Amino acid sequence: MHGMMGKPPEAVLKSAATSRVMLILLVVMTGVAPISLYLLVPALPKLATSFGRDIAIAQMTVSLYMVGIACSQIIMGPLSDRFGRRPVLVAGLSLMVAASIACSFAETLPQLIGARFLQALGGASGMVVSRAIIRDLYERDQIGARISLVIAVMMIAQMLSPLTGGLIETAFGWRAIFYFITAASLATAVAIALALPETRRERVPGGGFRGDVGGLFKSRAFIGFMLCQVLASQIIFAFAGGGPYIVVTQMGRSSAEYGAWFATTGFAYLVGNLFCVRFAPRHQLERLIWFGLALQLTGSLLNLVWSILGLNQTPLLLFGTQMIVMFANAFVMSNSAAGAISVRPEAAGTASGAMGFLQMGVGSLVSQSGAYFGGHFATTLPLTAAIAVLSIASASTMVFLVPRRDVVVSEELMEQAEEEESGMM
Repeated sequence: MHGMMGKPPEAVLKSAATSRVMLILLVVMTGVAPISLYLLVPALPKLATSFGRDIAIAQMTVSLYMVGIACSQIIMGPLSDRFGRRPVLVAGLSLMVAASIACSFAETLPQLIGARFLQALGGASGMVVSRAIIRDLYERDQIGARISLVIAVMMIAQMLSPLTGGLIETAFGWRAIFYFITAASLATAVAIALALPETRRERVPGGGFRGDVGGLFKSRAFIGFMLCQVLASQIIFAFAGGGPYIVVTQMGRSSAEYGAWFATTGFAYLVGNLFCVRFAPRHQLERLIWFGLALQLTGSLLNLVWSILGLNQTPLLLFGTQMIVMFANAFVMSNSAAGAISVRPEAAGTASGAMGFLQMGVGSLVSQSGAYFGGHFATTLPLTAAIAVLSIASASTMVFLVPRRDVVVSEELMEQAEEEESGMM
């Protein structure tokens, strides 16, 4: 094992980059918080009944969990830059273990809600630090593919989480869900402590938290990549917030049918990540982002046109076109995230944390807006217009904020040529 101080040997980093164990650890540490979120969702009605409270109060075990995930991003990322990836992960997951035990013994709903917040605060350390570890191990144009691979594998487990949680609750009661989460988070913490090498590279002098934040937010490239990723992610939140109201209320379909249609968009996102894994090693990061943005914008505008013409009042057109958007969204999100954490590699944790915090924080507001657009109108137009605006805004960040890579290279070559010319004279 490697301590948290100093620079890890290159041989260790190269070995870790090609290790299947590392891939498994990245998937598990990324997925432990979101999977724990969805495991409890089927048990919410039983929670409300068990504690004699309204279902809206029980829902806070989910909503405040998401707040905990957002807060964790902004805390754990900078800490991992300062103290190393391993100690922050072990500490965060240890907090999750303790909070999960507290959840399983909670006697009142407020106790459970508070423990769930701490559970998310610790567990989400894996989400933010995993991106930083990927930046530590891989070259810039390989990062998008690795993030996509981790997301693709994690999504399969995440899609099965509600079913697993429902089965556990039916067979053993809702507290058994927290027994399961406790065991899973403890096993993850032990695996990280035993098998994860320290990947954080040597810090530059004066590169503390203030220096990291200042350097990142003075960079147009970081702001552009980060906003591109955050705005693209809001498409998911907006559609997830408004979709149920459109399908059930406007179209008169059942909630089960909505669930089946919504699963198609998740499948499209999964396939998009797999395609990104396939093509990323052979293409520049920016080129993959532009491909995703173009396809994402095309799908969003198509859905907007269907709404204006009144054609997408059936799930087939609405979700069929949204599948194009979600396929493209996978390219945009993974590669723009790769670009953001690559601007200052020594501050990858801080960059990852800022991006994750904005994504979750803004997402909670956008999800509410999506629900309003879907539930207060008799047409799909407000929701599809909002998604089109988000697609345009995401593309605009690349146009106006992210410097052209070929221009930067040309300027460097010109300066080198001028130096060589002056040396010859």
